Amino acid sequence: MPLGVIARSWLRIGCTGFGGPPAHIALLRDLCVTRHEWLAEEEFEDSIAVTNLLPGPASTQLAILCAWRLGGPLGALIGGLCFIVPGLIIILALAALFLSAHAPLVVRGAAAGAGAAVAAVALHAAFGMAPGSWRRASGAAGQLRWMAYAVSGGLGAALVGPYLALVLVACGLLEICFRVRPTRQRPPTRTAGILGPAVVASGGLGALAWVALKVGLLSYGGGFVIVPLMQHDAVHTYHWMTTGQFLDAVALGQITPGPVVQTVAVVGYAAAGIAGGLFAAAIAFAPSFAFVLLGARHFDRLRSDTKAQAFLTGAGAASIGAIAGSTLPLALSLAEWWQVGVLVLATLCLLVLRRGVVSVLVGAGVVGMVAALFGLGLPA
Repeated sequence: MPLGVIARSWLRIGCTGFGGPPAHIALLRDLCVTRHEWLAEEEFEDSIAVTNLLPGPASTQLAILCAWRLGGPLGALIGGLCFIVPGLIIILALAALFLSAHAPLVVRGAAAGAGAAVAAVALHAAFGMAPGSWRRASGAAGQLRWMAYAVSGGLGAALVGPYLALVLVACGLLEICFRVRPTRQRPPTRTAGILGPAVVASGGLGALAWVALKVGLLSYGGGFVIVPLMQHDAVHTYHWMTTGQFLDAVALGQITPGPVVQTVAVVGYAAAGIAGGLFAAAIAFAPSFAFVLLGARHFDRLRSDTKAQAFLTGAGAASIGAIAGSTLPLALSLAEWWQVGVLVLATLCLLVLRRGVVSVLVGAGVVGMVAALFGLGLPA
């Protein structure tokens, strides 16, 4: 397929892909299967299944893999960049506006309103991911383990901060131990030396690279798991941004097109300006490109690998728990009384009335603008 066709088609999705992974999958299916019949339905479904087995943002990897199937390695690079770059440009421009020390009053109000709804969006994401992950659990014992992994992830998100990555990996490895019969093998490789926060002793680009790499490697099942992964590092460890600014960053990641993982670009911007935002995005998305470019030919074997399936079951359940657990510190970080009201209304709209995430966040932003104009308090 001509690379120009891939570039135009994936760029269009990158500009219109509001709504996170479900919207991205629907747009890719409509493009590749329904309208142009570039891929067979079975081939597309296999691509969804295998990208869900990979660590990192699944919808981004699906976009890269579909482009690889049509245009080879160069097509994957072009398609992936066209999918990512439009949202990246938008989110960095909004970060410059929302994180400015001299942002207009209505902008600060909109940020405070949208940020107040983030905890509800996290809870909504966890509820949406739970059924598919639950179906992976086999039998009563497997379901009990799934619940234990989810609780562990929730406690990890609420209590252990930067060590959450170890909780996710440990749950995945534990499920392998339960599912795979022991054989004579070398002892499993220790993960603490790879994933521990001691790798980065101080702030700067090294710290930013480490935070972005964790985001790119540990977004099991959905981009919202990056919230508990990033919050402790960005706010408490390196002090790149305040809690309110972090809530703004998460909200911006939800209302802009393209992958939700681009939230890390706002953290990078807070740490080191535009260059920091671009650097963080490059580090976060590099594993997705590497997985597809290096492993696409072997993905069929990955789908049938018992250990890969078991690891995803454990780590995926823990990730869902972590997303749900992140709602507690996010809600407790709200500084103004009216923000609590916004959170309650957003929760009702998302979980009871089934409204879309983007529309709820925009509505919360409008409420925040009104609150600012009426002189109600804004978070510092």
